[in-house]
Amino acid sequence: MKAIVITEEGGPEVLQLQEVEDPKIKDNEVLIRVAATALNRADILQRQGKHPPPAGASELPGLECSGVIEAVGKDVVRYKIGDQVCALLGGGGYAEKVAVHFWHLLPVPRNCSMEDAASFPEVACTVWSTVFMMGNLSLQSNHSILIHGGSSGIGTFAIQLAKYRGAKVFVTAGSEEKLAACKELGADVCINYKTEDFVSRVKEGTKGRGVDVILCNIGASYLQRNIECLNFSGRLIVIGFMGGTISEINLGSLLAKRLTVQAAGLRSRALENKALILSQVESYVWPAIAAGKIKPVVYKRLPLEEAAEGHRIMETSKHIGKIILHVP
Repeated sequence: MKAIVITEEGGPEVLQLQEVEDPKIKDNEVLIRVAATALNRADILQRQGKHPPPAGASELPGLECSGVIEAVGKDVVRYKIGDQVCALLGGGGYAEKVAVHFWHLLPVPRNCSMEDAASFPEVACTVWSTVFMMGNLSLQSNHSILIHGGSSGIGTFAIQLAKYRGAKVFVTAGSEEKLAACKELGADVCINYKTEDFVSRVKEGTKGRGVDVILCNIGASYLQRNIECLNFSGRLIVIGFMGGTISEINLGSLLAKRLTVQAAGLRSRALENKALILSQVESYVWPAIAAGKIKPVVYKRLPLEEAAEGHRIMETSKHIGKIILHVP
């Protein structure tokens, strides 16, 4: 089969389309003929040698895909050859075929195209597991969330899901074009982090209380300001470190407001933990997609062989939403 291989650590040019062996499935796995995959920041880090796949996962990049089941192991239940599915992967999505444990499959959402379905597994599982399972964002109408990087793949999905679940949504982004896109998706308060103080805007928009949950992909450079933005018993969930990994904070503010700071990744979680997340995503998120309440936000569609171009686009951070690679 053809697949995108990371030939060495480096820039996008190290991504090369090559012939590789077809994956062999285990008894509890299925073989998917891939229709599409989607780019994630973790793919860039893996290409740079900073984010290796977990033990036992494919060395090929790609953390999600959609496609048709081509073969099933003898212990697989629920799914059969010919089913249209999307999958959460430890790696291997940038290829014509991928093997995946059947626990990590989801049916393609109703009223969603096969190609667009590839944009959902990673963002849906990340947002649901952090904002709702860990952050416990409530259905109460007065609950609120601040989403940094609102125009990213994670951000555009988080806006829609939080609004669907009844929260007031604050977002940060770095251009008026991105803020307009966030507003169109349902964000209530849109803050240009380059020209505005997001702490002041959050305090103003919550009448001084602060938000209940913050989803942050920036890390160190925002840490103290994030703490200042939180309501009593607020939860800060860190999912990225684009602003660095080392910071200093005032612990007194944590104690005074009974705050929780957590960090979460998805790729390295145990098989069973991912399965639980996927089960809840199917129960609580997939109906919203089927009903048209959450829609795919796709910035660019490229053929698999142009994966390097997709990485170049993502590294500029000019995109809004997801970048999809379709597999002919």
